[in-house]
Amino acid sequence: MQTTAKHARALKTADNVRIGPGQIILTLLVILFTVFCFAPVLLVFISAFTDEMYINQHGFSFFPAQWSMNGMNSVLRYGGQLLQSYGVTIFVTLVGTFLGLLIMSMYAYAISRPGFKLSRFLSIFLLIPMLFNGGQLAGYIVFTSWYGLKDSLLLLILPLCVTTMNVIILRTYIANSIPGELMEAATIDGAGDYRTFFQITLPLLKPSLAAVGFMMATAYWNDWQNALLYIVSNNKKPLQLLLINIQKSIEFLLNNNNVPAAARAAMGGTIPQYSSTMATVIVVIGPIMVVYPFFQKYFVKGLTVGSVKG
Repeated sequence: MQTTAKHARALKTADNVRIGPGQIILTLLVILFTVFCFAPVLLVFISAFTDEMYINQHGFSFFPAQWSMNGMNSVLRYGGQLLQSYGVTIFVTLVGTFLGLLIMSMYAYAISRPGFKLSRFLSIFLLIPMLFNGGQLAGYIVFTSWYGLKDSLLLLILPLCVTTMNVIILRTYIANSIPGELMEAATIDGAGDYRTFFQITLPLLKPSLAAVGFMMATAYWNDWQNALLYIVSNNKKPLQLLLINIQKSIEFLLNNNNVPAAARAAMGGTIPQYSSTMATVIVVIGPIMVVYPFFQKYFVKGLTVGSVKG
């Protein structure tokens, strides 16, 4: 009888809930905003497979009359080098993200402990790089002349490994979302700081680690400036630097009147400037678009839960 009464009250409550005009307007605005955000992405995918002559004559269109693979082929023609650059980028992204999360989470744990004497000093030390920077030239001299890391993959990993904002996010999450009593109980039971961190704090830090890790992975994946400054060998060039070189090669062919006919014939008779640019964007953002839905819930939770006292 009690179950039936509860079910009846639930149905009555559901009937009383009506969708008002404000909710309808808000839903329409969200749908409209989603369409505006998705339309440019869809246009990029369509333009990558649109004939270059059609783009030159009619501009970009969601419904092109002529299709072509010339733009994508101009990128995929680098076959072996493209796969090698993909491997370098994936390696740098995975290693850099893992190493950065490990270092920053330990740093955040240390400065979040109220009894740690160096907490204030390390917090101020962490903020100094955010306010002062030696500049790109000084960094280049230190990395190449002092450390001797010219043409090393470490220069694609270390500069982005630790950032002040990510440490602050992790530290805030530890301070606000992980009960201090839990870590105090572990200390009373005889657990040291390393055991407390790896067995208690780190498992509870997963949502924030996922959010920060996704931002770090995106930064590593899109980084090309460090590669342009420090990387010389072709077998160490990441994906972004290779695609920039591809675009420069296409621009050179477009601006050079003495391009051999064989080169133009290899590209279908027309150098695909616009469609190849769109194909380059697809190659760059494709993996990120595939991975993002799996991390979205952690991305939102990790950034919001840690900012509100639980």
